[in-house]
Amino acid sequence: MYKVMIIDDESWTIKGISNAFDWDKYGFEIIGQITSAYKAWDAILAEKPDLVFTDIRMPDISGLDLMKRAKSHNLDTEFVVVSGYAEFKYAQEALRYGALNYFLKPLDVDMADSFIEELAMHFSKRSAARNQLLLDALTSPNEEEIKRYLPLPGSGEVCYYQVLSIDFAGGNKDFGKLLSLEEKPVTAVVVESGTSKRLIVLITEHKACLEELWDELVANNTGMNTVGVSSISSQLTHMSKLIKEADLSASQVFLNEIGRVVHYEPKVHLVKPCIEEINRIVREDQPGDMDAYINGLQAYFKEQQLGMSEVVYLWNQAVGILINAYAEELKDMEMEFLNYSEIKERFEHFESLCSFLHDVLASITQGNNRPLQEGDIVSCFNRMVAYIDGHYEQKLYLKDLSAQFYINQVYCCQLFKKNLGKTFSEYVSELRIKKARELLRKTDLSIEEIAIQTGYVEYYYFNKVFKKHCGITPSKFRKNS
Repeated sequence: MYKVMIIDDESWTIKGISNAFDWDKYGFEIIGQITSAYKAWDAILAEKPDLVFTDIRMPDISGLDLMKRAKSHNLDTEFVVVSGYAEFKYAQEALRYGALNYFLKPLDVDMADSFIEELAMHFSKRSAARNQLLLDALTSPNEEEIKRYLPLPGSGEVCYYQVLSIDFAGGNKDFGKLLSLEEKPVTAVVVESGTSKRLIVLITEHKACLEELWDELVANNTGMNTVGVSSISSQLTHMSKLIKEADLSASQVFLNEIGRVVHYEPKVHLVKPCIEEINRIVREDQPGDMDAYINGLQAYFKEQQLGMSEVVYLWNQAVGILINAYAEELKDMEMEFLNYSEIKERFEHFESLCSFLHDVLASITQGNNRPLQEGDIVSCFNRMVAYIDGHYEQKLYLKDLSAQFYINQVYCCQLFKKNLGKTFSEYVSELRIKKARELLRKTDLSIEEIAIQTGYVEYYYFNKVFKKHCGITPSKFRKNS
């Protein structure tokens, strides 16, 4: 909710403004109605509202004075001026100091709906721009860049940092209901990383405070799929690492476990028996043992409470072993080393990853199952590509598409390489990024909106993919364009 404060020395004006708009509908909340300009300034400093409605002329301190003071204190507060003075010079001066708009008393109720809708759009875009700058800064290796956006204490004491990655299950995305920081020496910076995800950067001079929050997180874990909790660091340059740890922990949902608070705790050593078994099967040329092995993977991961770090390790070790043993057979099967974000983008869940490994191994030992005639297969493949072209903004998984168009998913991989010269994942990514570049150049949609329209529900991941393809972040691309 955007915080609103109404300031006027006439109480009837305050009442008129508060009653003129449907605040809740557009995401606004009135946190103060003040008739004293002196008290108003103290309240602005303390509450840091997003929006202030103020009269331009009041005893002692004018609305313009409030705007000047807010600017000199670098407050991120916007102003709307409501005045009984129709002279152009007042409006001109208010707008010169950055007022969003200037209205005469009494407010015209006929324009209320359209105006608050414009305000909501303005704050949405402002929030999106701020969010993008925060993401760019926090993932930067430059300590000074990070300091620009984090409210660090000025005492000179050592600070401790921890990151939470929260995947909300429903419409409630209120961090305050998850964790109360009142009367605690902990500052929280909230960053949207997806339509239902938030990154929370916790900052404190007291390490024990972060450790105590653990119990509260567990107790209040309602309305969320997963809360991922990073380790604690005193190094600002570790911020990108902490974000990765939190995101890895929150990715527990990939293993079909929801409603949990997951602390970052790598257990890669527990995956080594799984890797040794793949090595044995390949070394002894016993592909028949693969069925039982693949079927047992999910049970083993659940029993040992393994997470996304272990999934990444398993996948990349398996890829290395299989490519080394079956290089020719696997050359077009999209057996590539992947990070955790790429694994989540490519596979819907751990079960589908295991299914793909099973199908790859089956194709090696039994050959591809091709019940259709070659012409039918090509026709089905062309229809699949056309479907992808028209639905790139949706979640696209090769397993689902292969079933929809009656082509074995492993053979699909070969068809993409043979007919298009690229893998399924490369084709989808290039299609999405091409559309994203077009929207960045030709529209004023926020980067978050563009991410959603091109199939990326996680803005953080969209940033990484875009930078990988284009060499710069989406915000820099737009600026250069």
